[in-house]
Amino acid sequence: MVPGTFSSISIFAYDLNEHGDPIRTWETVVGETEAEAIAEAKDAATHHAGVLVVRRDGRPSVGAEGDPEIIFRLGKTGDFD
Repeated sequence: MVPGTFSSISIFAYDLNEHGDPIRTWETVVGETEAEAIAEAKDAATHHAGVLVVRRDGRPSVGAEGDPEIIFRLGKTGDFD
């Protein structure tokens, strides 16, 4: 990783609304490795309709934040933006 950069990993969980469409029900930013975040997401998937693990890289010194990259998806998550 380049000095002055960071990566954040977020987990998103989705449940289905009354029409069967996925809606985001919670999000958490984790300070773990991708593998640990994926393991946590798999556990969350047992209680939710779908989960995503997303990584975002950034350089706060220049105010830059990269686009989110989906590194794991399981179940119904709908569109992610």
